[in-house]
Amino acid sequence: MSLSINDYKALSQELDPEKLQMTILTLLLQLQNVERGSLWLKKDGMYECVEALGNKSDTVKGVRLSPQEQSIVGWVIENGKMTIAEAGENRHHSVIEENFKIKSRLILCFPLLVKGHDVYGAVQVIDTSASGDRLNLDPGYLTMLQDMVDIGAITLSNSLEFQRQQRKYAQLSLTLSSIRGKKSIVGKSPSINKALKLVRNYGATNYPVLLYGESGTGKELFAEEIHVQSSRANRPFLTQNCSAIPENLLESELFGYVKGAFTGANSNKSGLFEAADGGTVFLDEIGDMDINLQAKLLRVLQENEIKPLGGTATKKIDVRIISATNRNLEEDVRSGRFREDLYYRLNVLPLKLPALRERNDDIPLLTDYFLTREASHSHMLPKRMDETSMTAMQNYPWPGNIRELENTVKQFQAMVPGDTIRITDLPPHIATPGSAPKAEDPGRRPPLNSPEQQPQAPITSGLTDLTWQEMEHTYVMGLLEKFRWNISRAAKAAGVNRSTFDSRMKKLGISKSQV
Repeated sequence: MSLSINDYKALSQELDPEKLQMTILTLLLQLQNVERGSLWLKKDGMYECVEALGNKSDTVKGVRLSPQEQSIVGWVIENGKMTIAEAGENRHHSVIEENFKIKSRLILCFPLLVKGHDVYGAVQVIDTSASGDRLNLDPGYLTMLQDMVDIGAITLSNSLEFQRQQRKYAQLSLTLSSIRGKKSIVGKSPSINKALKLVRNYGATNYPVLLYGESGTGKELFAEEIHVQSSRANRPFLTQNCSAIPENLLESELFGYVKGAFTGANSNKSGLFEAADGGTVFLDEIGDMDINLQAKLLRVLQENEIKPLGGTATKKIDVRIISATNRNLEEDVRSGRFREDLYYRLNVLPLKLPALRERNDDIPLLTDYFLTREASHSHMLPKRMDETSMTAMQNYPWPGNIRELENTVKQFQAMVPGDTIRITDLPPHIATPGSAPKAEDPGRRPPLNSPEQQPQAPITSGLTDLTWQEMEHTYVMGLLEKFRWNISRAAKAAGVNRSTFDSRMKKLGISKSQV
């Protein structure tokens, strides 16, 4: 039997190593009219059978031999030349065939060569006939087979290298995606170094942590870093914004519910605390949590147990709670808006995050970080800021903190045509301190003591005659009338989320239908 042009094509065009190994072995068996054979590669200092055909092939595939063990494939790999061996020779690793009914009689083994001399494996065909005379051992025929094996060996070597490069590329892509998706704490100012030192200390404990700071200072990022530095790092880190959804939905999200707890509860559902068992739960905007729900949260902290909505049985859980607020919780405790016992349970380890204006030395670092990250997302080279524009960035007070800076950098990425950001590219309110922004940044909230947050009319002495609920009712109604019952605009003016404002309206019994 001789080789056809299609055989050579099959050997030279296949890129899948496993398919190519099978092709080489199958072709050799056909050319020698035998049924048993195997292909071996050098791997991690051992000789491993990566493909086998014939009776009991599943037993042979995957076998690993040490170079110190006597074997025909080992001899061929070490000597780099073809050999013919009888099964009785001491080179034959007969242990593999101990439980085989049909034993080897004659073995023909070829080296797998790359670049003409480097041996990276061997392929052998085995005559198992009773007479042991089925192999064609004509010198010319063996030379033709060696040439065929050489072609296959080069192609196999290339395909293995291609596979390695593919895996390397996939790993690099995965790493790059992870880097692109991961947000980092950036800064070297004394205030941020102090905060990071506390993060490391807090990570070594399981006590509750309460993060303070203005909106946009990166509270969730610090919470996750505490989790990563803790013994719970390999367990879930789950977050919930307490002001993002109404009270009844928040309770079911945190504690779960049982079937039939309310209309639409068609099956049991685990809550966030149960899903995070063994890990960490981060509760953002904890100051906006309803007073009734605060009692249930207190039980989680005291007893490490939860009771799903509509359920009667409690469940033990093991979670660490990290919470955050931009409110003055001490003032909320004094006013009765926040439970005092819950406050002290949450505030075991306090961590105040500095506003960006308190760490303006970090603004160049943060700006470069965001420019590099956004350029990576856009598959572009990062832009740079000239000295004048960077000075303006440092002089701006950043009332929206890091979130406002991040949004500004995204605008640079989208709107600045060149690779250098100049003072003329900056928004007017940043380039010229004292000028007002053209449009309100959703990530920006003015400081409480800024002119933008000051009341437009003097506080009248009549307010002191009202109860807290009456005053809140008057305030909410005043905002609704001012903005013609546009709840979103009224909530924005009040400085709270729409869902929180809507929840307060329901608590106060305010609806447009009553007007």
